[in-house]
Amino acid sequence: MGLEGHLITIEVDVADGIPSFTLLGLPDAALSESRDRVKSAIINSNLEWPHRKVTVALSPAYLPKSGSSFDLAIAMAILFSTGTITVDSHPPTIFIGELGLDGEVRPVRGVLPALLAARARGIERAFIPHVNAAESHLVENLDVIPISSLAQVYGFYTHGLLPDPLVREELTCESAEILDMEDLAGQEGARKALEVAAIGGHHLLLMGPPGTGKTMLAQRFPSILPALTQEESLEVTAIHSVAGKMFLPGSSIPRPFIAPHHSTTAPAMVGGGAHVIRPGACSLAHHGVLFIDEAPEMSPGVLDALRQPLESGEVTITRSIGTISYPANFLLVLAANPCPCGNFAGKGRGCTCSALQVRRYLQKISGPLMDRIDIRIFVDPPSRVEMLQTTMGEKSAIVRARVETARARSAKRFYGLGWQLNSQIPAKALRKDFRAEKPAMNLLHDELERGLLSARGVHKVLRVAWSLCDLRAGSIPTQEDVHEALSLRSSLRAGL
Repeated sequence: MGLEGHLITIEVDVADGIPSFTLLGLPDAALSESRDRVKSAIINSNLEWPHRKVTVALSPAYLPKSGSSFDLAIAMAILFSTGTITVDSHPPTIFIGELGLDGEVRPVRGVLPALLAARARGIERAFIPHVNAAESHLVENLDVIPISSLAQVYGFYTHGLLPDPLVREELTCESAEILDMEDLAGQEGARKALEVAAIGGHHLLLMGPPGTGKTMLAQRFPSILPALTQEESLEVTAIHSVAGKMFLPGSSIPRPFIAPHHSTTAPAMVGGGAHVIRPGACSLAHHGVLFIDEAPEMSPGVLDALRQPLESGEVTITRSIGTISYPANFLLVLAANPCPCGNFAGKGRGCTCSALQVRRYLQKISGPLMDRIDIRIFVDPPSRVEMLQTTMGEKSAIVRARVETARARSAKRFYGLGWQLNSQIPAKALRKDFRAEKPAMNLLHDELERGLLSARGVHKVLRVAWSLCDLRAGSIPTQEDVHEALSLRSSLRAGL
């Protein structure tokens, strides 16, 4: 259920009577069809199928069951109940996998969170599909046996035949640098904004005409973020496992970069489903970047659905089958044109949009959502000189090193306080222990009185100022830091 695992006990009763198969325990349609899959798999594996009255109960009965991952466990419970397989003693064991009609054990979703939940509940051994073996490398202190057929499990219990052993490879957590910041021509202001956003974990809006490099900037944003920690890698892999996406064993797990199309629906963005609640794009971007190109073209309801996860770092979805929460701690990057035609910039040459069209277009990003965006910059087209330069820009590795150094400063400052990034500083702490210099605070209060900043905006600017302070290795934000943070938040007005 989401990332929370529940241990399901399968009981089988084989009694005299008219041959039948009854499945209890709130199964869905895919699980109800397991009867024919399990029967064919047992028979085609040259094992005995009981031509009697078979009753299968999945406990706890109140919990809705879905999917085909119970097939292998149901088949094993039947083989145990008929005496086809007998064991004197064995460690607590779980069986996960879908069965083909020929007895093949096929991959299923969510193996990693299932194994983690099993280990937490005292399970010592797990049989899983061989294709899902890559996910199990992250789980320690659990005897994981990958199998490819039902016959292999039978051979293990009757003849002690062990399938190919699972070779555990050490997980590497190095960032995958496929795209690099050196590919960009010019854009010094946008580069600085991305670096500050990476230091403090700030959300970002890039606005500018088509072809100025907004998408290139967003795609290279993960390359300047620090590598995932072991705990973060586990969380990212667990979410992608539930979604049916897997990483190769021993391969590097990069920061997720999720870029949904602007026609994406709300359930696809935040998660949902009628019978099985799957994670949405914002959960798949957990510990990574969620990039929305052409943001004003997206439905306003879908964009506004991001407001709650931006504040809380998780998504809670309630359906008739229950309430499920997925983590959604991501960095949001929005990209937008300045008008419907995209040419309303600089001198506005070639723009065919009326003032009303421009205003309506920009208002599609609601004020409450804009207020949650820490950095808003206008991306100007690169100049002729910048395009003709033969020297490459600064590499992502160099920028990432500065980001890691600045993050280490903030983590040391926040030691024991419960947060690590500047964007996570609570409002109460900003008003008390993490204030800027007095002239800088006066500047913020003047902006608040003039109505140019909301109370949330004051906190957002102050958090960005702390990131700028960490970048220059300062001890407290100065008036210059606050002024630059204000310019990063209000530069759209200057650009338009």
